Amino acid sequence: MKVKVISVLEDNYMYLVIEESTRDAIAVDAAVPKRLLEIIRKEDVVLRAILTTHHHWDHARGNEELVRLCPGLQVYGADERIGALTHKVTHNQELLFGAIHVRCLFTPCHTSGHMCYFMWEDGSPDAPALFSGDTLFVGGCGKFFEGTAEQMYTNLTQILGALPKDTKVFCGHECTVRNLKFALKVEPENEIVKKKLSWAKQRDDEDLPTVPSTLHEEFLYNPFLRLTEEALQKFTGKTEPVEVLRRLRSEKDNFKKPKERLNPQAMLAFDWGFFSPFLEKK
Repeated sequence: MKVKVISVLEDNYMYLVIEESTRDAIAVDAAVPKRLLEIIRKEDVVLRAILTTHHHWDHARGNEELVRLCPGLQVYGADERIGALTHKVTHNQELLFGAIHVRCLFTPCHTSGHMCYFMWEDGSPDAPALFSGDTLFVGGCGKFFEGTAEQMYTNLTQILGALPKDTKVFCGHECTVRNLKFALKVEPENEIVKKKLSWAKQRDDEDLPTVPSTLHEEFLYNPFLRLTEEALQKFTGKTEPVEVLRRLRSEKDNFKKPKERLNPQAMLAFDWGFFSPFLEKK
């Protein structure tokens, strides 16, 4: 099983998982069809299925075009809002693609229909892989758009946190530097956070991905997986883990909020000079 990490849009990741003996492939969060098809041609594989973590456009917008271009393509997900969905999956449902096993892990909170995908090959020396979408990031977790702190606590502790510690974590966005800057604010004495942040900054400077991490590593520097640590409780002023998580997420939401960005159409309009007459000094 080979995983191709594909950077798209502003900071998204989509993935191509290749079954090397058959040269069949599965895509995860196929947001940009043209880029995905380029990789498929380069790797000389056949796309058999798309696994979509959630319905947000930056994870699912390529589904319809890919289904049109690849007759018979199967699209899996847990939310009816996912475009071109052919198979609605449920928690702990297992799928098989050649030698690749996929366990579907339902993690509602970022969206009410969010599904993560845990993959492995029997008898392989390689570590299993988790495609965590916008539930678990390197050094962080997703926003609670359609769910609660209680749901995210279950997701992180009982579902994802219970996976084998050598599991490789492939998340939906490149936001590691910002996540770890917040982690350092929460735990300023955590040397592992400092070391990981320095590494992530270097990767960012070189325009290289910071994925995958491992679940073992996440427990050492990801504050959202360290809710019972004294430093976390001191930072949040709470001791009950769900309340620590709730406060932590609120603090993260307000941490160095980026300036409002123009939408892509407006940015193009600026680039093309459409606003120039209105910006000229009178």
